[in-house]
Amino acid sequence: MSSSTQKEIADNPDASRFEIHADGELAGFTEYKLHPKSIAFMHTEIDSRFEGRGLGSALARAALDAARQRGLAVLPYCPFIRGWISKHPDYLDLVPADKRANFEL
Repeated sequence: MSSSTQKEIADNPDASRFEIHADGELAGFTEYKLHPKSIAFMHTEIDSRFEGRGLGSALARAALDAARQRGLAVLPYCPFIRGWISKHPDYLDLVPADKRANFEL
């Protein structure tokens, strides 16, 4: 497959998840629980047919950017989101300082 995958990321509030579509197909999602001042990311999944294309990283970045735009604190219960934040310290400020130890961040 070419690396020029057409991808689209959108919040699907009815399903409480951000979804990534690649080449017109649902390729993955990150589930969340929305609270008045925070968003808790619970689980992220990328379909095995789409692995290795950077879609998980694109999805994490888009979901975290959306949280930032909405002024929400991030609670990364999902190991993938937590790991992504640990590799991108410019997103660490989204996790409340008093909660970072809980997430080993």
